Amino acid sequence: MAHHRTEKVVVLMKIGFIGAGKVGFALGKYFCIHGIEVAGYYSRSIQSAAEAADFTGTAPYAAAEDLLSDSDVLFFTVPDDAVASCYKQLCVRPIQGKIFCHTSGAMTAEEAFSGIEALGAFGYSVHPLFAVSDKLRSYSELTDVFFTLEGSGAQRDFMLDWLLEAGLHVQLIDSAVKAKYHAAAAIVSNHVVALFDEAQGLLAECGFAPAAARQALGRIFTSNARHVAEQGAAAALTGPVQRGDMGTLAKHLAVLGSHEDRLLYLLLSRRLVKLAKIKNPAYDDTAIQKFLADEYDEVLALAKSGRAGRKDEH
Repeated sequence: MAHHRTEKVVVLMKIGFIGAGKVGFALGKYFCIHGIEVAGYYSRSIQSAAEAADFTGTAPYAAAEDLLSDSDVLFFTVPDDAVASCYKQLCVRPIQGKIFCHTSGAMTAEEAFSGIEALGAFGYSVHPLFAVSDKLRSYSELTDVFFTLEGSGAQRDFMLDWLLEAGLHVQLIDSAVKAKYHAAAAIVSNHVVALFDEAQGLLAECGFAPAAARQALGRIFTSNARHVAEQGAAAALTGPVQRGDMGTLAKHLAVLGSHEDRLLYLLLSRRLVKLAKIKNPAYDDTAIQKFLADEYDEVLALAKSGRAGRKDEH
C-alpha cells in the first residue's frame, strides 16, 4: 500500500549529506524548502561540498565525522559502490541513535549498513522513483515522486511518518523484493530508451536525419507515455497486436535487421497480447499466439545456427 503526504508538523531532525551530487543537491534543497534543517554536506571535493552548501544555504564540512556529530540523519548520496565503504569509515566513531540512509535503488539497507543495529543505529534505503537529471532544478519535482522505504524495523514506522510529514509519497517495501523493484524502475526508465533508439534507427534507414527522426518520434513517444501513465498500459494499447493484424506483424519482422531485433519484437508482442486480452476480454488470441510462437521458434533456431556457424569457422 502506498502512503501519501499528510498535514502533520515535521519532526525536528537535522540532516547531513555525504556526497554532493545531483541527488544530494535535490534532496537537500527539497528538505530545506519544507522546513527540515540541513546541517550541510561533506564530499571528497570540498569545492563540491561548498557548491551544494551554497545552493541550499547550509554549511560545507571538511571532515565527515564533524557532519556526523552535527546530524541526526545522514544521507549517503554517493555512487552505489561507495556507500558501504563510507559507512565503515564512520563506524570507527560512536553512531548510537543515528539514522543512516542511502538512495540506491538496487542496494538493500543491510547491504549498505551491515550490522548497524548492533551499533545502536538504524539503516534505511530511501529511493526516489525518479531520474534526477538536473541538480539545480530537480528538487521542484520531488513532491510528485514516489519514494520507497526499506530497512531497519525498529524505527521504520518513525521514518515513514517523518518522510510523509516532509510532503513525500512513500511506499514501504521489503528487502527481499528490492531487486525486483529496481528492475521495474530500470525497465520503465532505461529499457524504453533502447526501444526509442531502435525506432530512431529504423527511421534513419527511411531517410530521416537524426534530429528529424527524434522530433518525429518525440510526439508519439511522449503522448503515449502520458496515456500509459494516466490510463494504464492496457487502456493505452493500440496497434497491430491489439487488432490481431498478423500481416502487419509479418511485414515488421521482415524489415528488422537482425535476429536479436526480431526476437525482441516477438517477445514484446507476446506481452502485448496479454494486454490486449485485458483491454478486450473477448479478444481471441489463438491465431496470433500461434503465429508469434512459430516465428519465435524459427528466428531462435536461425540465431542459434548462426552462432554455431561462427564457432565452426574458428
